[in-house]
Amino acid sequence: MRDTGEYLFTSESVSEGHPDKVADRISDTVLDAFLAADPYSRVACETLVTTNRVVIAGEVRGPGSVTADYLKHLARLAIHDIGYEQEGFHWQNAHVECHLHAQSAHIAQGVDAAGNKDEGAGDQGIMFGYACTETPELMPAPLYYAHLILRRISELRRIGHPSVKGLLPDAKSQVTLRYVDGKPVGATSIVLSTQHEAHLEQSQIKAMVRPLIEEALPAGWMCPEAELYVNPTGTFVIGGPDGDCGLTGRKIIVDTYGGAAPHGGGAFSGKDPTKVDRSAAYAARYVAKNVVAAGLAEKCTIQVSYAIGVAKPLSVYFDLHGTGRDIDEVKLAKVVDGLVNLSPRGIREHLHLNRPIYVPTSSYGHFGRTPDAEKGTFTWEKTDLVDELKRAFGR
Repeated sequence: MRDTGEYLFTSESVSEGHPDKVADRISDTVLDAFLAADPYSRVACETLVTTNRVVIAGEVRGPGSVTADYLKHLARLAIHDIGYEQEGFHWQNAHVECHLHAQSAHIAQGVDAAGNKDEGAGDQGIMFGYACTETPELMPAPLYYAHLILRRISELRRIGHPSVKGLLPDAKSQVTLRYVDGKPVGATSIVLSTQHEAHLEQSQIKAMVRPLIEEALPAGWMCPEAELYVNPTGTFVIGGPDGDCGLTGRKIIVDTYGGAAPHGGGAFSGKDPTKVDRSAAYAARYVAKNVVAAGLAEKCTIQVSYAIGVAKPLSVYFDLHGTGRDIDEVKLAKVVDGLVNLSPRGIREHLHLNRPIYVPTSSYGHFGRTPDAEKGTFTWEKTDLVDELKRAFGR
């Protein structure tokens, strides 16, 4: 996004009941099951969900105790937790298939450590990390507030709060903010589509969600009433996987920075941390967030690249978007190289990624979340490099 002039920027979010997010949740449930049984399991799991049907497929290497029947059971529990007990998609009645098979030996030989060879990247690719000062979480504001609106509605729905009675799991939000000289100053339009029970009128739904939307935004940021679009297509009773097929990995912009930063193209859910699509994207966010948290810049984008089977990243690139406070980006790259080992093994060990911590990432974004020391989740959101970065640049 530009740092001068006036412009509008939009990001969207989707709830945990969106079909693609149901698929992400099941894939990460499978991953966590394997990592709980063996922290060094290899998992590349994809899930398809449609009308009363779930298909789990992919490649794994892990203990035999994690059986297909057990994974089918966990998939049903995940669907139940999301809240699907509808005729067209029900946690008890859906037909669940599991077609996981052994990881390719040819992939394994490139990834596994052997002799003097360190563990290699699970695939080639480019990954990006980003942070900015638009929100306390150092995330782009349009995405942050799009997530926040849906999370608040979901929290109330899950506890059965009367203010959202009749709203169902599938929902989408979209927030457009006006920027002046690179700073967000308010919303110009907001879209919210939410699945609901048949008896609710659209006017009732708008009355339910309007105060929740306004509460999620900073004071004075609410869009004009004419630019608040709630269920703009009308009735939204048929939703979730019954209304639209869902697949793992189809919401990669929702998962990251809402379009405010580049994306390398790789999805996260269902992949163990040897897959740099996931782990290196986490590491890049970790570094970018610490750079901004240290006050070295107002914005930071990082790109890293890998070759399959090779441990060392092929490139590391920093862009401070002209906001670096007398920071040389070449020196910054050298300083970071001394603080964080960006090899697959180095990332896994530094961020403690070989644990069953991934289900919470499957909805409302992988970034901008609060680390939980007890559960070990979102370690890449820590700002424990700040002091060392400041020292390195005399701050």
